[in-house]
Amino acid sequence: GAEANAYAEGLETPPDLKESYSVGASDGVGDPAVDSFWFAPNVWPNPGLESASTTYMASMRTLADTLLELFADALSLPTDHFTAHTRHPTYTFNINWYPPMTVVGTPEEGQFRIGPHTDFGTVTILDREPGAGGLQVYTKDGVWVDAPYDPDAFTVNIGDLMARWTGDRWRSTRHRVLPPSADAPDEDLVSLIFFYETDHDARIRSLAPPIGKVSYPEVTASVYLKEKLDAITMA
Repeated sequence: GAEANAYAEGLETPPDLKESYSVGASDGVGDPAVDSFWFAPNVWPNPGLESASTTYMASMRTLADTLLELFADALSLPTDHFTAHTRHPTYTFNINWYPPMTVVGTPEEGQFRIGPHTDFGTVTILDREPGAGGLQVYTKDGVWVDAPYDPDAFTVNIGDLMARWTGDRWRSTRHRVLPPSADAPDEDLVSLIFFYETDHDARIRSLAPPIGKVSYPEVTASVYLKEKLDAITMA
């Protein structure tokens, strides 16, 4: 009941049917006003989860920076065009639990495990389980389709900051997670989700044509992201 992601699109829906355990970047920049929100200390229920999650986040950050370098190379830009702004990045790692219908009951009308939205950062890296109430993406033809799934691969989303950065050369991926299905009332899914952003004070400027297609107003990453996070927060 804490989030309704569709609110980021201005769509009022019931709260999302999920639970999230969230940790992230905690090595602050030395400014209490910044650190208290973007680099808050993580809270761990046990040392085993702390060790596993810390190792996983380090691997995901390395992978995310590699993706950003590939993005730059693909656009014939200097390899560090994007990673020059991820020297001290913000990021969040969610362990999302999507409970079965036997736990949450029948979904309300318009209620999802995660409502339709786009991610807010640069890239999102998911390790997920497929299911009847699984991930769908919105195609350029305006159709919701099940996201391709390969058990040996991650799913990668382009986020809003990267879309702005490339002037919509690459679009942010609109997606949703379907509600639990009456055809699979015991379906219980877990996703590992790494949301990667930039340095909190990075200035995001759209790439000009011929690379970019749309010139967005320049934004400061943390200001933009905070507005998005506030929009989806129910409690």
